[in-house]
Amino acid sequence: MLVTGGTGNTGRPLAELLRGRGIPVRIASRHPGPDPDHVRFDWSDPRTHGPALDGVEQVFLVPPIGVLEPMPLVEPFLRAVEGRRVVLLGSLAVIPGLTGLRDHVAAMPDSTVLRPSGFMQNFTGPHPVAVDLRERGVIRTATGNGRVGWIDAADIAAVADAVLAADEIAREYVLTGPEALSHAEAAAIISEVTGRPVRHEDITPEERIRQHSTAVPADFAAALTAMDLDIRAGSEDLVTSVVPDLTGRPARAFRDFARANRAECTPPPPPLPG
Repeated sequence: MLVTGGTGNTGRPLAELLRGRGIPVRIASRHPGPDPDHVRFDWSDPRTHGPALDGVEQVFLVPPIGVLEPMPLVEPFLRAVEGRRVVLLGSLAVIPGLTGLRDHVAAMPDSTVLRPSGFMQNFTGPHPVAVDLRERGVIRTATGNGRVGWIDAADIAAVADAVLAADEIAREYVLTGPEALSHAEAAAIISEVTGRPVRHEDITPEERIRQHSTAVPADFAAALTAMDLDIRAGSEDLVTSVVPDLTGRPARAFRDFARANRAECTPPPPPLPG
C-alpha cells in the first residue's frame, strides 16, 4: 500500500490504521527519512514513481500541495498506477483546476474520490486561520454566515481505510462531520472551550487572498478565496452519514475536537484595562 502525503493530517492516521490491519505501508516522500517504510517520491520526477509502486496494489493519492493545475504533474503517475485501486483525497469544494484529476480518478476501474468538507485541522497548526486564532483571538474569512460540515482528518482516514478494505466501492464519497457550523459558531465553541474570547471577522475577498498568499501561490490563494465565497452562498451547508456508515462509529464533533486540541486553539488573554 502506497500512501502519498503519508506524513500529513490524513496520511499519518491512515498509515497507522493500515498497519493495525497488518497491511504493509510505504510512505512516499520527497525527502524520506531513515524509516525503512519511507520511499523517495517526487511528482516532478517520474523516475521515482516506478520504484515507489513496486509490489503495490493500492494507492492513497494526495494531490501536490498548493498546485492549482495538478494534472500535468500527476498524469505520468496515473499512467504508472493503472490497474491498481486508487483512493484520491479530493474536496467537497469545487476547485476548477482540480476537477480534471477528480474526474480522471473517478473514471478509473475500482477507484474512488473522497470529497471531504472543511478540515477541523484548519483551526490548528500552521493554517492562516489557526495562526490568527492563536495570535489574535480572531478568525478571519470571507465566508460570512455560511456553514461548513467540519470534519476531523482522522475520520477521513478511517473512511479511506474502510474503502481500501471494501470489496465494492462507489465512485465518490462526500464526507462531513455531524453538524454544519459557520466560522462564527466555531469561534463561539472555541471561546467556550478555552475560556478566552474568539470572534469571527468577515473580511473582503481581497483581504482573504492576501491572507492565503502567506502560505500558497497567488493563483491558489485566489481559488481558495473563491471557495470562501461559495461557502458564503451555502455550498457546504450539509451533513452526510458517510463516516458512520462506513466506519461504524459517529463522526467527531467540532466541540470534541476543540477540547482535544485546546492548547492549539487557545488565543492570548485579553489585554488588561488601562
